[in-house]
Amino acid sequence: MDRIYMDYSATSPLRKEALDAMMPYLTENFGNPSSIHWFGRTAKKAMEEARASIASSIGAADPSEIIITSCGSEADNLAIWGVMETYGKKHIITSAIEHHAVIDTVKILAKEGYEATYIPVDEYGLVDPEAVRNAIRPDTGLVSIMHGNNEIGTIEPIGEIAGICKEKGVLFHTDAVQTLGHIPINVQAIGADLLSFAGHKFYGPKGIGGLYVRKGIRLEPQLTGGAQERKRRAGTENVAYIIGMAKALELAIAEMPDETRHLTTLRDRLIKGLFERIPEIKLNGHPTKRLPGNVNISYKYVEGESLLLHLDMNGIAASSGSACTSGSLEPSHVLMAIGLNHETAHGSVRMSLGKYNTEQDIDKVLEVYPGIVAKLREMSPLYVKTTCARKEFCDESGTCSVNK
Repeated sequence: MDRIYMDYSATSPLRKEALDAMMPYLTENFGNPSSIHWFGRTAKKAMEEARASIASSIGAADPSEIIITSCGSEADNLAIWGVMETYGKKHIITSAIEHHAVIDTVKILAKEGYEATYIPVDEYGLVDPEAVRNAIRPDTGLVSIMHGNNEIGTIEPIGEIAGICKEKGVLFHTDAVQTLGHIPINVQAIGADLLSFAGHKFYGPKGIGGLYVRKGIRLEPQLTGGAQERKRRAGTENVAYIIGMAKALELAIAEMPDETRHLTTLRDRLIKGLFERIPEIKLNGHPTKRLPGNVNISYKYVEGESLLLHLDMNGIAASSGSACTSGSLEPSHVLMAIGLNHETAHGSVRMSLGKYNTEQDIDKVLEVYPGIVAKLREMSPLYVKTTCARKEFCDESGTCSVNK
């Protein structure tokens, strides 16, 4: 069976060019970059060149503004804890649809005596910048609003939010794990003070990420025991993975215009085809202000987990939302925040496309998916039978003969 991967928002395959760049530092150039001998100096030089490449890719003023972390979640934690513990202010602002790396961290802060404000979103998942402005208080230490949502793909107006924060004298952090390498990012133009990213979202290796920290911002380290990363994050650096991440990001940015056109074309074709073939479905997220490869749709009267299992049996890999909460029985906090009820939220599936998807992949999904939805709806006691999702069973009026 040919298998189709449509879960790029969860992770992406490591591209060959990144692996090739990594290999020498997994083998002969294995030195610890903190060592002063030749092996260490060789590793250190390559690592700092990679750091400079990452800084250039996002428009950072200096390579020293890039802190390497183990992943995007650690970068989020470092940004939030690091700022709040350093500056002594007790109020933090975030949105209702953040990744759990932000949401859960803010909840723990609240248990430690901090206060949190969660900005609601509209039906498309958009944060209103004026709501952020109105929530800022004299004791606000940080505003953390994600750039692009990992579940519904909505792209937030972070430039405007960053401008408000600057006007108010409040630091601004954005989780750009889903956007870096996929849509243009320049930290100077955005006005972000801190920005998180992860290598495996743009065809780099897993287990490596980073945090941009504008020069002059102090951070209380969360991982101690060494002077690495200018004393902001202890631990021997993962040199090979840093190099692989930098190479993958460099290529992703170079290829971005072509890949954006490719993914947008496939995304819109998939959405249009599903709406033509399956009744009673809803697109989640903003119709145009969304990530190029994101398709998140709710299917009434069916369980998303059942849809995923049947898709997998047909060789199609998709997701019900965030990969970090795939074992949870609770409905997505993102889908609830945009106004879906429990049943509709549970019937949602995210298909996230990437550079290796093709038109033939879309055709395959459109061929098998309507029948899967129809079959599961037939088994559902909640299904109010109207017309059949499979046109071969409908008469001229559109009435389904199976449901008569």
